[in-house]
Amino acid sequence: MKLIIDGSTGFVGTEIVRQALSHPGITSVVGLARRPTLMPHDEGPGMDIRKLKLISVTITRARSVSQEKAREICLDYTMTGLDTISQLSRGSASKPFRFIYTSGAKSERDPGKSPWFMSDYLLLRGEVETRVLNYAKEFGGAVESCVAKPKLVDGETGPIIRALQTVGCYIINMPRVEVSDLAAALLQQVVEGFDSDTLLNEDLIRIGQKSLAD
Repeated sequence: MKLIIDGSTGFVGTEIVRQALSHPGITSVVGLARRPTLMPHDEGPGMDIRKLKLISVTITRARSVSQEKAREICLDYTMTGLDTISQLSRGSASKPFRFIYTSGAKSERDPGKSPWFMSDYLLLRGEVETRVLNYAKEFGGAVESCVAKPKLVDGETGPIIRALQTVGCYIINMPRVEVSDLAAALLQQVVEGFDSDTLLNEDLIRIGQKSLAD
């Protein structure tokens, strides 16, 4: 299987790249990023860096963007990329093109609701989720889509940062998911097929931990 990772230099993307290079079911990894993707330091068993191909996408980065620009990045870029890649010819017409959109636990698909925090942004992310899922329905199984909704993604941090994260999670009632579990879950689902069209935080933890234990 060929794998394309958008945001391959990000916190989650870096871990997905690291695990994908050791995954026997993945033959090629294409990383899309604003900056060069570094080779993983932890070269685990079976890691083959020859699988990795990098494409740098230059996007102006600002501390804050307008709602219009956020909509362009979150919605237009996602749907254009999904539509473009799904139309490309594949080696086997019998195998579906699988697309996972990693969103967030607090995104809201119901436009009639108004989240108390970052309402416009969370509704926008929810709209993207709906569009991604509806897109796949038009292809009769040739395209499969899934939305992952992790909560706070955790990784290797110092004791002070981890303590602050723990307190913050308690205050806002936001459970965590380890970045290694999240990456393993996303890879398992895209290779083996989706358990459902929406994967919640508890699903991602369960799938990821089982995949890493196997």
